[in-house]
Amino acid sequence: MTKRREGSDDRVVPEGRRKAVPTSTSTGGGKAITASEATSQLRLFSETADSPRGAVPGTGRDRSRNPDQHAVPKSENACRQVSSAMTMEEVASDENLSRAFQRVESNDGAPGPDRQSVREVREHLGRVLPALHDALLDGTYRPGAIRRVWIPKAGGGERGLGIPNVIDRIVQQAVHQVLSPHYEPTFHRSSHGFRPGRSCHTAIAEASRHLKEGYEWVVDLDLERFFDRVHHDRLLARLAERIVDRRLLRLIRQMLKAKVIMPDGVVVATEEGAPQGGPLSPLLSNIVLDELDWELDGRGHRFARYADDCNIYVRSERAGLRVMATVVQFIERRLRLKVNAGKSAVARPEERHFVGFRLRRDWETRQIDVLLSKRSTDRLADKVRRLTPRTWGQSLDDCISRVNAYLQGWIGFFGICSETKEVLRTLGNSDAHLRRRLRAVLLRQWKRKRFIARRLIRLGVQPTKAWQTVYAGRKSLWALSHTGPVDRALRNVYFEQRGLLSLEVLYRGQPRFVVAQEQLTLDLDSCGRKRRRRKKGLSSPTRRPEEPDVRTTSPVL
Repeated sequence: MTKRREGSDDRVVPEGRRKAVPTSTSTGGGKAITASEATSQLRLFSETADSPRGAVPGTGRDRSRNPDQHAVPKSENACRQVSSAMTMEEVASDENLSRAFQRVESNDGAPGPDRQSVREVREHLGRVLPALHDALLDGTYRPGAIRRVWIPKAGGGERGLGIPNVIDRIVQQAVHQVLSPHYEPTFHRSSHGFRPGRSCHTAIAEASRHLKEGYEWVVDLDLERFFDRVHHDRLLARLAERIVDRRLLRLIRQMLKAKVIMPDGVVVATEEGAPQGGPLSPLLSNIVLDELDWELDGRGHRFARYADDCNIYVRSERAGLRVMATVVQFIERRLRLKVNAGKSAVARPEERHFVGFRLRRDWETRQIDVLLSKRSTDRLADKVRRLTPRTWGQSLDDCISRVNAYLQGWIGFFGICSETKEVLRTLGNSDAHLRRRLRAVLLRQWKRKRFIARRLIRLGVQPTKAWQTVYAGRKSLWALSHTGPVDRALRNVYFEQRGLLSLEVLYRGQPRFVVAQEQLTLDLDSCGRKRRRRKKGLSSPTRRPEEPDVRTTSPVL
């Protein structure tokens, strides 16, 4: 029996041959080399080039497949053809480089290994962009090293970010601006990560629709260290299917192979992975996972994916286990990625965390409720603790202004949650915990016990109660912050007058998104009127705006 040939077997490798070593054997994403082997970038633009070697032309015959072999999403953008080709001239054009710098400048960001800020590059922009234009066209541009920074992950552990130099961020953004108009219209409609007009909210909206349609089991797939395991040759082969200019492919390959400077100064050569932190990595990640999207679509699955977080919705646990086995096999054998078995599972949606939310069907109202996940509530409590340290040395108003900025951003993202008792109770508890921490901050600033008692008396507490509470035993400031006299002196109104915002108040004032629901009741009179109108050849009247048939619970695309 003849085996079907994989789609990646006839790929075009721009430079050299791919190693015969499996990807899963790599432990650190690269091998360490001595610092003397690493080249440093020149100042401003001239320091973004390594040794002035000539570009190595790609070998092999272009056997790229027809880019239209996959179906495209049914959208307006999908029907629009992009006339311009993806060439190095388009990347290096003055207008494209100027727009790229404006985008990099708006994002700001930390300096790279050369320690040059966006402001310093801005001062020499008139000299940088023309030199960058010439270097890209004559092939002398070489990406500099990437500075590795470790940040804590929400679920524990650390995530490695790669911070390129400002010049390299400009080039990556210029490449992104050229590639995105060609790839974006062909991405699957169920892909929501790092795409214009899509977000976590649209992913939750689609997941809510699947659950409402009866797909009440979820196959939650977690890709282990996805950005560190992207197979370079396979990604370049997919890019070569649509990019004709070999210079552009070499440039992307050089970006992927850029060396990484670890926090301890060790320089590591990158063998696999896409550096998470540059402007181009989100687009490359979507290109890698777009093959997974269309594979799931071809199998008829309903799913929602945000970056490397993918949820597939099925009707039963048995079907979920079967889908889990086959999809994991496709991801690991075909995409050369690794699925984290410890974090992946087949379960009910209310038991899983998806982009910060949980989904649950209310069996009484038949509605889909969008709830906060436990991870999101834990992160909220942890952030409040860090914003209100007991040793806060500035004024309370400064502390409240920092907290308010975070609360407004938090409710702007999580405000789409359904107005259920569980959500309101969580928000109320978070407000109470925040006010108690601010009370502890004030008690700490009031210092000695006699000063605390005098302050409480000045705020309306009976003197006897105030002295007894403060001097009764050896209470910590945290224990004292939740006593009766302190609660009466520092009421909720006190913090409202100081300008503290409330999550519950912000949530109730947040506009709710809606998702259309099915008709649950049958109006016999209206059905009779419609039947008579159809017999007479009349169309049904349109619904008036004051007759809504939706419940304001969850977002809609």
